[in-house]
Amino acid sequence: MKNAAIIGGTGYGAIELIRLLHTHKHLQVKKIISHSQFGEHITSVYPHLTGFVEEPMEKLKITSLIEEVDLIFFATPAGVAKDLIPKFAHSSVQCIDLSGDLRLHSKEQYEKWYGKEAAPQEILNQAVYGLSEIYQEQVKEAKIISNPGCFPTSALLGLIPAIEQKVITPNHIVIDGKTAVSGAGRTPTATTHFSETNENITPYKIGKHQHIPEIDQTLSELAQETISTTFTTHLIPMTRGLICTIYAELARDITTEEVIHQYQIYYENHPFVRIKEIGIFPTTKDVYGSNFCDIGLHVDERTNQLIIASAIDNLVKGAAGQAIQNANLMNGWEITEGLDAIPIFP
Repeated sequence: MKNAAIIGGTGYGAIELIRLLHTHKHLQVKKIISHSQFGEHITSVYPHLTGFVEEPMEKLKITSLIEEVDLIFFATPAGVAKDLIPKFAHSSVQCIDLSGDLRLHSKEQYEKWYGKEAAPQEILNQAVYGLSEIYQEQVKEAKIISNPGCFPTSALLGLIPAIEQKVITPNHIVIDGKTAVSGAGRTPTATTHFSETNENITPYKIGKHQHIPEIDQTLSELAQETISTTFTTHLIPMTRGLICTIYAELARDITTEEVIHQYQIYYENHPFVRIKEIGIFPTTKDVYGSNFCDIGLHVDERTNQLIIASAIDNLVKGAAGQAIQNANLMNGWEITEGLDAIPIFP
């Protein structure tokens, strides 16, 4: 049994890590680190954990972590992990960053889109982008993982087979994303206040969302040409769940049945991606509380477009679940370990 620490222990991502790791056969939560609430018991923040987590949250101590844990999940806001991970770079501790600090290869791009000083280039070079289904072999050899963002996970898993098999042109890709309020984190704001969010849909960060360069970077690398997507996000009035509806121009004549078959073959060895049958499209309820990504496809002959719908739980496949999936790959465990729960319904 290996020991894990969670830094940023009171956020939604951390709580999902605790929930999922509770049933993990090879990895246990040894330490929960909280800068703002160390010394307190996590059940004072999340009473539903009563009886499951006994130790109080701790203050960050680098030496103690290096000596006592094997793997650290950084469930921190942007701008924190980039300063902490270099302190573990020369130890044996594996690091998985759930923030966006290591997702962009370019320091200049990070500073442009995140508005913060970037991590050292040495760390950016070491970090493997942990889109588990696509970079599985690289993840197996990695010591530092940059966990993808929730929107990029949904959009990229939906788009990559069509890009790689040249079903669509790399131009004019439009991604319409909708996410639940938990995607904004636990700290309340005017935007996420119940009276502002309830019975309301809000487009946000138009043209400046930090996931834009992450999506474009990955697609461009795989296509070996520059791809710039149109990506618009919306906040919708539900607790968890995320769906991207994607529109892309077809590069050749193909039927819906053929596209679905190609996607089924592409993901046939990846248990967390489920391809819907013709005429059936995913909903966020289909993947609620699970590590699944459900994808539906339709060829619109009238407009010569491929329409892709890709749904995930933003807190699981979009954060904690994918982080555990990456931990499993890094350590040679079954990829489904700790993650094979049936989605919650209704």
